[in-house]
Amino acid sequence: MLPEAQVALNSQIADFGNASSLHTYGRAVRRRVEEAREEIAALVGADPTEIIFTGSGTEANNLAVKGFYWSAVARDPSRKLIVVAAFEHHAILEPIEWLAEHEAAETRYIPILPTGLIDLDALAEIIERDRDRIALITVMHSNNEVGTIQPIAKVVALAGEIPVHTDAVQSFGKVDLNFGELGVTSATISSHKIGGPLGVAALVLGHGIDLTPILHGGGQERDIRSGTINAPSIVAFAAAAHAISHTRADNFLRIAELRDSLKSVIAEQIPDAKFNGYIAGASTTESLPGILNVTFPGTESDSLLLLLDNAGIAASTGSACSAGVQRASHVLISMGRSEEEAASSMRFSLGSTSAQADIQRVGEVIAEIVKSARAAYSMGRGAAR
Repeated sequence: MLPEAQVALNSQIADFGNASSLHTYGRAVRRRVEEAREEIAALVGADPTEIIFTGSGTEANNLAVKGFYWSAVARDPSRKLIVVAAFEHHAILEPIEWLAEHEAAETRYIPILPTGLIDLDALAEIIERDRDRIALITVMHSNNEVGTIQPIAKVVALAGEIPVHTDAVQSFGKVDLNFGELGVTSATISSHKIGGPLGVAALVLGHGIDLTPILHGGGQERDIRSGTINAPSIVAFAAAAHAISHTRADNFLRIAELRDSLKSVIAEQIPDAKFNGYIAGASTTESLPGILNVTFPGTESDSLLLLLDNAGIAASTGSACSAGVQRASHVLISMGRSEEEAASSMRFSLGSTSAQADIQRVGEVIAEIVKSARAAYSMGRGAAR
């Protein structure tokens, strides 16, 4: 958490007022919540009435996906098709799969190009063929595993009157993100990705647009999201957003330089390493500054993760384990990588607290770590045979 967010959270955490109460204490908390709403709205290019606070980005995405689907079907039972980018976060994919299983939703996946960008031509064909049956189009603003920023404005232009949702959790606070200029119907942003507290996020929903709620109760947030709002975390969310807005441009350049340095270090130490979705000299319109996805041939990513962790380096595999079965990154698979390539890839993430010393540390250990991972991989294959 950013120091500014910590100060804001600590200053509010002992305040017992409920923002929905009409007494003095409740009104005082409500005022601070509304000031935070105005602050976040201004920074994301939205009207304060368009900010709906939620408990997580996952909740906001579920609200958008399910809410738009149910609303569309209620108006026209034939609108059961959801169009989604194939490499979305599971917070988008899982709700869609649930709707397919329980609510008869149909799904069309937008193909992903090897560069990590969606195939706009394929999307145009889907829309031309099925426009009258589409309930929602959802494409993430930037990918969380490879960092590529998607052409959302072009998606909106193709969609016309069809609602477009974008998961912008990775983008908010890191690159230009203006809700009004993008023209999307809704967007998800989250506090902890910008140095705010865990457990608070927001769905930015266009003025006058209603969704079928997924939570029912007091209707605290525009009668769309019920539940006593987390006022201290909301205030801290706004404090983090305000703080990062003043350093975003400088942070972008500094973090991008660190990413480029990390890429050079890895390329020098591991000549056969492959970089996924990274665009050399990427601008703020092409790629996030702090994500570097690397394939290390002849390794398994879980082994790499543990070896890196043992060396004091926190990285991510981009994979998920279910019932003890390893799954290769669906993001890399969607980009045309093989199962083997996807299962030997790592994501390195850099942020505002990253420094050149961190890059140097990777350079000191990466060759030996990859060597050990390859030895373990070879032994495992031999045992399997």
